[in-house]
Amino acid sequence: MIAIRSAYMTFTDDPFVKDLSESMVYESDGLILIEDGKIAKVGPAQDLLPDLPEDVEVHTYKDSLVVPGFIDSHVHYAQTEMIAAYGEQLLDWLNNYTFIAEQGFADKDHATEIANVFVDEQIKNGVTSSVVYGTVFPQSVDALFEVAEKHSMRLMTGKVCMDRNAPEPLLDTAQRAYDESKALLEKWNNKGRLEYVITPRFAPTSTPEQLEALGQLAKEYPDVLIQTHLSENLGEVAWVKDLFPEREGYLDVYDHYGLVRERSVFGHCIHLTDKELQTMHDRGATIAHCPTSNFFLGSGYFDIFKALDPERPVRVGMGTDLGAGTSFSMLATLNEAYKAAQLNNKALSAPRALYAATRGTAHSLYLDDKIGSIEPGYEADLAVIDLHSTPIIDYRMKYAKDIEEVLFIQMIMGDDRAIAATYIDGKRAFNRED
Repeated sequence: MIAIRSAYMTFTDDPFVKDLSESMVYESDGLILIEDGKIAKVGPAQDLLPDLPEDVEVHTYKDSLVVPGFIDSHVHYAQTEMIAAYGEQLLDWLNNYTFIAEQGFADKDHATEIANVFVDEQIKNGVTSSVVYGTVFPQSVDALFEVAEKHSMRLMTGKVCMDRNAPEPLLDTAQRAYDESKALLEKWNNKGRLEYVITPRFAPTSTPEQLEALGQLAKEYPDVLIQTHLSENLGEVAWVKDLFPEREGYLDVYDHYGLVRERSVFGHCIHLTDKELQTMHDRGATIAHCPTSNFFLGSGYFDIFKALDPERPVRVGMGTDLGAGTSFSMLATLNEAYKAAQLNNKALSAPRALYAATRGTAHSLYLDDKIGSIEPGYEADLAVIDLHSTPIIDYRMKYAKDIEEVLFIQMIMGDDRAIAATYIDGKRAFNRED
């Protein structure tokens, strides 16, 4: 049992739908009591301290704000080594950088090395849960799960499946994709806090036979996550139309093979039609919003408010999407999400952005009964934000009028330096002072 004393902020409801007074909780001097990896009690420090057992260690953070651990809904750990690879739009970038780097993951030792760097960086950035792409090699998935398991991290990943339009060393077959995915699923799914994810990379790299095989696997495991890419780039959308001329559109390719359902996570989704958004709403599927990647590759700017239209809302999570994404920092990602909204003539407030990166992403993954909130019974995954992490932020904070402005300053100016500590499964997994 430990306790954390600090200001804290969490969400009890959706600020895109409810007024902030009904959806956000802010406590300027709070206490969070953690026992056996779960939040036991939370509230004003003055109310909880008198009954706190004397032997409980209290971690105190001044000039800080505790928030639910950030949740990354779309990221490629295998691209850690090639983050900041210059130039090109999506399809050329994949061929010139990504597919070359991923061939190295046939070596389990190399995969483990990158997995350690990736997980360490996520934790240093306050990311406590993530949905991750492996590579085509099963050992790359084993490596990431093994590293995440050491940290008790809630991590979800799967073997990427590709049987065409990629270099020969990265290709499997429809049968291998099914067999290897199923073996990994049986080995890892729901082992501790780990989950397996059925992972066709995207429609252009899978034949109809492979998509059919993965759809069959999804049918056999109706609660298992699915992840892939959708409508990221206009050239990609046109390519899919050429490859699947019999289908109505990009989403219909996945839908035809039974891959659009609750807990299906589609990365990017910048260029969806109104009909496709309606289908995603009807199926309970999820969009992973990856703004840093979308800007870096010149793919476009996703309209989060259109996706969340209360007339037919689609679930939306936030994603860093390394290595087309440019930072492990969720704060930096929210900075770019703000700009994407501006380009759609909308303003994304800091509370709504922080919701999207915490409880909102948990909701998008159907995990909002476990993570994403600071409430009794929830898993104790927390990020501690130093509100004065750089000299210019320290100066700017002198003029912050209220908690909303404080949050906006952190979201626009903060980065990895803002994370003072990260707690995963009730244990301090990162402490900046160590």
